[in-house]
Amino acid sequence: MTSVTTTTTTLTPSYRLPFAIILISLLIVILPVKANVFGFVLALLGLFLLYQTTTIRLVFTVTALEVRRNDRLLKTFPYAEWESWTIFYSPVPILFYFKEVNSIHFLPVLFNPTELRECLEAHVTYCAV
Repeated sequence: MTSVTTTTTTLTPSYRLPFAIILISLLIVILPVKANVFGFVLALLGLFLLYQTTTIRLVFTVTALEVRRNDRLLKTFPYAEWESWTIFYSPVPILFYFKEVNSIHFLPVLFNPTELRECLEAHVTYCAV
């Protein structure tokens, strides 16, 4: 039912989403409108995502998805507990969703979306949406 791989794959970081948010925020800030506060808040979100992109790694192992920060394991999500997954807005992937038996998770796409899809299909094909 699932294709079994014996390697561990760490996804390559992708800075597209944080840079796009920062660019949009800068455009909002320089516009002569009263949305400057929104632009600054959006810039902070972009900077936060930029920091997360440099420190957070998704690692696909044989049995689970691991979330790591600077090589420190933060959380493990065993594939056996997954019910479904999807990557939202395929032309410009911005959000990764997966549902476990008892919880749901949303992650911004801060890593190579092609690698993410390939790893998901290799490890958890049976529950892909």
